[in-house]
Amino acid sequence: MQENFEIDAVGRVDAGKGASRRLRRQGLVPGIIYGGDAAPEMFAVKHNHLMHHLDNEAFYSHVLTVKVDGKPQQVILRDLQRHPAKPILLHVDLQRVSASEKLRMNVPLHFAGEEQAPGVKAGGEISHHVTELEILCLAKDLPEFIEVDASGLEIGAMLHLSDVALPAGVELTVPLDEEHNQPVISIHASRVGEEPDEGGEAGTEAEGGGEEEG
Repeated sequence: MQENFEIDAVGRVDAGKGASRRLRRQGLVPGIIYGGDAAPEMFAVKHNHLMHHLDNEAFYSHVLTVKVDGKPQQVILRDLQRHPAKPILLHVDLQRVSASEKLRMNVPLHFAGEEQAPGVKAGGEISHHVTELEILCLAKDLPEFIEVDASGLEIGAMLHLSDVALPAGVELTVPLDEEHNQPVISIHASRVGEEPDEGGEAGTEAEGGGEEEG
């Protein structure tokens, strides 16, 4: 079941660094909404309210409802500025959503079936080469995440972009040719204990070579 995110905000008129600093001292985060047929609109949202939403992974790849002075709009999160040294949000950018225009979004990958994979049961190790995908889709088709089924992977096997099952209405922003069809997940033999120690000088050299590669 999809999450429903609502951001309660208030409109603001004053712009500039001074105005933004005053808002932050009041525990508010300045922001702007742009896109669509309407003019850009400045707003402010409670810092703690926004931080609470940001703890949820789905917030970053979801159509959100922002209520500025009680008026709802459908938006997506486009940019978030954080303080470089403190857990403080400095500014947030939201983009209006159109039901008829496709969105370009980064969506996280969730990997399923890893513990059941034959390669893992045989002692193999998993490598995640990609953790999110850039996709195109209408707002109604936007997934919170895309699941990758790794349950059938053996040692030495891998899944590529072309192996990922995309939800209906969702497409990748890159062509699935040889150049862009990169690996997403793979299982490789464990390096620890990969070669038996036969003792003597040869075994010691083999172990030393493994340490340098790691």
